[in-house]
Amino acid sequence: MSKASEWLSSAWFSAVHGKNLVYNTCWEDPRLDRVALELGPDDEVLVITSAGCNALDYALQAPRRIHAVDMNPRQNALLELKIAGIRQLDFERFFAMFGRGHLRDHHTTYWSELRPALSPEARTYWDRHIGFFAGSGWRRSFYFHGTSGMVARLVNSYIDRVAKVRNSVEELLHAPTVEDQKRIYDARLGEAFWNRFIRWVMGHDAALSFLGVPRPQRQHLETNYDGGIRRFIEDCIEAVFTRLPIADNYFWRVYLTGRYSHDCCPEYLKRENFEKLKAGLVDRISIHTSSILGFLNEYEGTISRYVLLDHMDWLSTFRYSILEQEWQAIIDRAAPQTRFLWRSGGLQTDFVDRVRVSVDGRETQVGEILKYNRPLAAKLHERDRVHTYGSFHIADLALA
Repeated sequence: MSKASEWLSSAWFSAVHGKNLVYNTCWEDPRLDRVALELGPDDEVLVITSAGCNALDYALQAPRRIHAVDMNPRQNALLELKIAGIRQLDFERFFAMFGRGHLRDHHTTYWSELRPALSPEARTYWDRHIGFFAGSGWRRSFYFHGTSGMVARLVNSYIDRVAKVRNSVEELLHAPTVEDQKRIYDARLGEAFWNRFIRWVMGHDAALSFLGVPRPQRQHLETNYDGGIRRFIEDCIEAVFTRLPIADNYFWRVYLTGRYSHDCCPEYLKRENFEKLKAGLVDRISIHTSSILGFLNEYEGTISRYVLLDHMDWLSTFRYSILEQEWQAIIDRAAPQTRFLWRSGGLQTDFVDRVRVSVDGRETQVGEILKYNRPLAAKLHERDRVHTYGSFHIADLALA
């Protein structure tokens, strides 16, 4: 690919992420993270905000502090709105907003109860976009807004109007066993959905950018996965619907139905957990609109748990010098027995190990000061309900 094409792809990805709410729900399974992180009362956690669901999930484990950091102020505005809702609303109205994706009196509720609890930056965003919660039917749900929501809405239109398999999708979502799921998928959904047009869309940067997939992730899979990214996506979706129980898979349910159910939803949307957050656990979350590097350069404390999502995939190609500076700041702010979690669209992340840092005046590579727990990471990755990442990594800081 020419340098001009690479620049255009990067510019498009940056434009999508820099001017929009990209993620309206987190697309990382916190059930894996809870096992991997082993959060204790003295832990300080840094997590990339995304849609804020997982920051709220970690808060339920009662660590000392959670720092939600994101360069996109719209993502932080969403977490602010959720926190304001937890503090100001009763459970029924909160679940209506973030469980069903719409609230009948959203305008009045926002201006009288939620807006006063927001920062000026979050107010600026939600003053213009609180209508995301106005829809009266599932097709106008909050979860069909933002760039990822727009893709979900288009997929649902395809299911209803082109493939015409809505009844089969509903039957699959209510299948009592994995065997039943596989029977329905194999007989009625697989071939009906994966036509030539969908495969073409899934192989192009412009479409994948709306789902938060940068070009480096696609390039890695094109090179290292048999069949490329199209085959990878098909295999991931087949695994979700034919090998993993769908009953508690709220990630896929919300994008196929526009809503959660009380039995299939993130932990923060369960009544007992909502009450725990309202009682004080939500106050342990602080929100920062910044890069990880910018936050760490300003922060004077130490961090014992880092949840880095998949952002290093993008830095590894387009901003390698930033990746080096970021890891130096991470090491400088790391507490004893620090643990790192990250995901990747690629099957491996050797580029992380090659990053050079200075430790006590001695230059070394990140791979030399990390101790990986590969067996646990592989075991958890296999059970990932999202199942769209190529790899999952758990590593402890191992300084002599």
